[in-house]
Amino acid sequence: MMSQRPAPSIETSNRIFTLPNVISFLRLAGVPLFLYLLLVAKHDVAAVIVLAIGGSTDWVDGYLARRMNSVSRLGELLDPFADRLYILATLIGFTVRDVVPWWFTGALLLREAVMGVALMVLRRHGYGPLPVHYVGKTGTFLLLAAFPIILLAKAVPAWESWAYPTGWGLAWWALALYWAAAVLYLIQVTQLLRADRAEPRTAPPRTVEP
Repeated sequence: MMSQRPAPSIETSNRIFTLPNVISFLRLAGVPLFLYLLLVAKHDVAAVIVLAIGGSTDWVDGYLARRMNSVSRLGELLDPFADRLYILATLIGFTVRDVVPWWFTGALLLREAVMGVALMVLRRHGYGPLPVHYVGKTGTFLLLAAFPIILLAKAVPAWESWAYPTGWGLAWWALALYWAAAVLYLIQVTQLLRADRAEPRTAPPRTVEP
């Protein structure tokens, strides 16, 4: 039986000013602009455009980083941070404007709190974050797609008949996948900690590589 070759690793650099990182910085800059348009100016159509651009570029920075061989340590931090910030800002803005109910916001924030506690437990035992599961990535993608469509239903009443059910259909799937990913993550954490108790490690604390 032939052994499988390991997938080629992508070299990670310490560069800061790369095209993918610039895109991530622009995404971060779009967060306060989106909140201003939604909560202060109340230009919902403009807010939809900013939110759609921010969500659609979620995969662009990662794709370009791999395509251009410009993966950086800063980019590995910026990309998920931009996703979390966009989701958090959107939830706060939508809840204030009554675009989404409070319980939907609470369900997503509770999931983030559970993941935060799990990460702290891992770090306490000398581990870094576990690899992100594709289920969680899919949930993030669907959520970033759902938000502008839900807001579009409110901003353009003539499109509400299709935008409202489409946006909420994506949002429900995203919520389910988000919690499914959290359960898978917690199972991995539990298995890792049980293995630690069964066979105490003598080596220095390490991080779990993807």
